[in-house]
Amino acid sequence: MTEPVVRVLVVDDQQLVRDGIASLLGIQPGIEVVGTAADGHEALERAAELDPDVVLMDVRMPGLDGVEATRALRQARPGCRVVMLTTFDDDQYVTLALRAGAEGYLLKDLGAAELADAVRLAHRGVAPLDAGVARRLAAALPADAPAELTARELEILRLVATGATNREIAARVYLSEGTVKNHVSRILGRLGLRDRTQAAVYARDRGLCSRYSVAVTTRMTGWWRAP
Repeated sequence: MTEPVVRVLVVDDQQLVRDGIASLLGIQPGIEVVGTAADGHEALERAAELDPDVVLMDVRMPGLDGVEATRALRQARPGCRVVMLTTFDDDQYVTLALRAGAEGYLLKDLGAAELADAVRLAHRGVAPLDAGVARRLAAALPADAPAELTARELEILRLVATGATNREIAARVYLSEGTVKNHVSRILGRLGLRDRTQAAVYARDRGLCSRYSVAVTTRMTGWWRAP
């Protein structure tokens, strides 16, 4: 069965970079670049106009930056996946981007075919992370965190690992948003985790995610998938 073509919007404040990514990605099979944008404000306008499946978003841009644009885009269009594509290998940016609702975080030294793979996986609900970023996130986890979670908490942890917001989780498991928020707080406390980003990495490292929920780039040598 042929997979549907993934519609992509490329957002970057540098025209040469923006056009280059769009050109290289547009010739990859199964990918259609429907448009480009030069900043966060234009990204929101173009997304409303073009209805992309995946947005490749730069982090640092004038005006509305990539993190705030991602937060606004995820609120306006929950079904649209956002993948950060940047030169900034910075833990603070990673955490801010993932908290804002980004599906993944990649660096711009990817090849065109590998970037196309990341786009296809993001469209299917996989969270592509740069390998170095993922290693640092994993290293920040407590080594012997307890795992005494109820069945409901385990279900919510798995949904947190997919990048779902409290509102999205509430709709999925038929609970109020406040109840989900309380569950997430208890999960973080019981596992000794700092935030939702660490919770997602914790779930991935312990095989708690669904098969296609997290992927890590390995610098042109393939993809890692949760078992």
